[in-house]
Amino acid sequence: MLFMARWTALPEAQQAASELFRKTGGAPPDGITVLGRWHAVGSIDGVAICECASIEPLAEWVLEWAHLMSFDVKPALTDEQLGKLLTAQAAKQ
Repeated sequence: MLFMARWTALPEAQQAASELFRKTGGAPPDGITVLGRWHAVGSIDGVAICECASIEPLAEWVLEWAHLMSFDVKPALTDEQLGKLLTAQAAKQ
């Protein structure tokens, strides 16, 4: 499954978040493939597209950072996946 994970460092934790990222590189736990990760310029927030078989490894990763950041994690689809669903839905109408 694909997931889109957005994060924003809590204002009081920006320094600690920067230090932890420099120390760990933000490496995910086993079971997650990070397909891409982007960081906003001038703030400590960003987005990652991740692939994993279930939400559990992603929840584990979020919990490791939850004391420093707020997260918004949602299932995601590729253009191809969405196109197939939209075509199937249109055929039903």
